[in-house]
Amino acid sequence: MNYLSFSNIQSKDINTNIYIGSILLAFSILDVLINAFFKINITSALPENLSLFLPLILGFIGFGVLRIEYTGNRFVDGLNKHINTNNFNSILTLLILFSFIKALPPALSWMIFDANISGDTKEACTGTGACWTYIKVWFKRFMYGMYPNDLHWRINSAFILVIALGFVGYFFKENLKKYLALYYVVIYPIIAFLIIYYLISGGSFGLVWVETGAWGGLSLTFIVSFFCLIFCFPLGMILALGRRSTLPAVRYVSVGYIEFWRGVPLITVLFMSSVMFPMFLPEDFFMDKLVRVIIAITLFEAAYCAEVIRGGLQALPRGQYDAAKSLGMGYWKMHIFVILPQALKLVIPGIANTFLALVKDTPLIFVVGLAEIAGMLALAKTNPKWLGFAMEGYIFAAIIFWIICYAMSKYSYNLELKYKTER
Repeated sequence: MNYLSFSNIQSKDINTNIYIGSILLAFSILDVLINAFFKINITSALPENLSLFLPLILGFIGFGVLRIEYTGNRFVDGLNKHINTNNFNSILTLLILFSFIKALPPALSWMIFDANISGDTKEACTGTGACWTYIKVWFKRFMYGMYPNDLHWRINSAFILVIALGFVGYFFKENLKKYLALYYVVIYPIIAFLIIYYLISGGSFGLVWVETGAWGGLSLTFIVSFFCLIFCFPLGMILALGRRSTLPAVRYVSVGYIEFWRGVPLITVLFMSSVMFPMFLPEDFFMDKLVRVIIAITLFEAAYCAEVIRGGLQALPRGQYDAAKSLGMGYWKMHIFVILPQALKLVIPGIANTFLALVKDTPLIFVVGLAEIAGMLALAKTNPKWLGFAMEGYIFAAIIFWIICYAMSKYSYNLELKYKTER
């Protein structure tokens, strides 16, 4: 056992140590909880300085008594493995925990107990808490932007169709599963683009035309993120293979592309795509601003995706290449069936991180006149009838982005576990 500096107060009985350490730790947390929520100091009889630091001292001693190499208790062993590894980490954990407890009552009061959600005007927000009425009134704008209210069904229908088509691959028969990659890399993106563009824009099939400038809110965030994700991944894969190619021309072009796009900020790329790029097009040629933005973000993120995939390719041992070649496989067959599946499995966390960064970068499209959810918040907070409620709007957006990014993170983690072959 590792008794550290607490060996003089630890018992030889593990259960006794767990019992004493848990009591000291629980008392320290309880003291802070009661003080934070009820303004009652249960140690007020002690000198002021001692009363102030007593929870920290007791918690520190409690962690020290619990810090044993192996107890057989899953919770205690997990505690010691992750946050109670040494004295510094135990103090840091206590400070973070106590700060969170202290901040919890005013946060709950502002967000829930003293908040207002009734009414339809600013005058309904009479309390000292958050005005969620502001979110309720502007909710449709935050979701759909300036898209006409009576046509929201078109956006909903487009998303339902795209999601349904995304699950088609799960119903492929065994003899058709070899075409899954072709479906998801080529066919599905094209069909999804046609559905979203023509159903939401209209102008055909008897639908009223709605220009992309009216698109906005969370729906636009999803549209931009979706197309950029499905287009930047295959492009990044090609660039990663090109950077490792033995052909000098292919390698230098790939290296030049990657280093160029990684060396410029995304906001500059968006500005160029929106303002400068149309100047180089023929006068009779028109490309929608939303399409230009999607292409710009795709080209930008593909460079980062390429470097992540290249890391996976370099992590594979040379024996994998030699084994594939010994079976008579050519370059493309070797990479498609042997190299890339293993490399992509290794870099699932890195790819997920790149995709998360892409989703969080979408608010930058507001600088070129496209108002996704953060852009709509920026417009709403300047409305004369709703001045002073920017905090509620940004908290709402933060929660939305957290849910999206957390779901993507958990999905990537599950993929990592599913394809994990190390034992």
